[in-house]
Amino acid sequence: MRAIVRHLIPAILWLAIMPTGMPAQEQKAEPESKSDGNDVSSQIEVSFYTYKVIRSYPHDRRAFTQGLVYEDGLLYEGTGLRGQSAITSRNLETGKTVKRLRLPGKYFGEGITLFGDRLIQLTWKSNTGFVYKKDTFTLLREFSYPAEGWGITHDGERLILSDGTATLRLLDPNTFAETGRVEVRDRDRPVRRINELEFIADPEQPCGDGRIYANIWPTDYIAIIHPKTGRVTGWIDLTGLYTAANGRGSEDVPNGIAYIPETKHLLVTGKLWPKLYEIDLVDRPPQR
Repeated sequence: MRAIVRHLIPAILWLAIMPTGMPAQEQKAEPESKSDGNDVSSQIEVSFYTYKVIRSYPHDRRAFTQGLVYEDGLLYEGTGLRGQSAITSRNLETGKTVKRLRLPGKYFGEGITLFGDRLIQLTWKSNTGFVYKKDTFTLLREFSYPAEGWGITHDGERLILSDGTATLRLLDPNTFAETGRVEVRDRDRPVRRINELEFIADPEQPCGDGRIYANIWPTDYIAIIHPKTGRVTGWIDLTGLYTAANGRGSEDVPNGIAYIPETKHLLVTGKLWPKLYEIDLVDRPPQR
């Protein structure tokens, strides 16, 4: 995401923004929390994970990945860049494309999610979303939202939209009206630049219980977020997952999270990456 904007961030600004997009425990120059012992944020346990690669799958090296969803053997992907934005469904095992639809050239495609028999797609700065039939990609309707569109997922009842800030917007899945907001915080710090989202439900709990997994642009971290409180309960460090022979380019950062219920593993990739990775999480002690 933000192919042009990324080049405009000078080194001094880079250093300034990183503390809000990295785990608090990774920020060695940051002071400890000022909250007192009665503050709920000071009592939250935060887990840290690395990963174990279980399997890899081929991925289109030209795909500027913005959204990723897996369901019943099919991988749905939304890609960005004006003139190249599209939605695609393909067989995960074989990589064979089942369906593909390119957006009109004026749109910069962003996150996607599946809700019932519908596929919902955001665009970046056009304040416009699209609703398609999942199996045919037939356009059913458009909707609008008063923010940038970055990532989207749902908890079974509400759509959850990220707009590049530390705030997640909650939308009615039928009217697309905003019904609430949740601020994402790691301890006492807001977590900004929340990008692609994936809600993973707890099968033993009622609808809506689970966690939101979110890429934090442009880092190698995935935040694990409590959907009701907005508190970060865990961090996944994807450092080293993909390193090209001549180094990663300036835009090919991690983006794209899907959940495979059959294996209970995450499926992750990045913008312009040649592979998708099925990973299992590995506990890691926090680094201070």
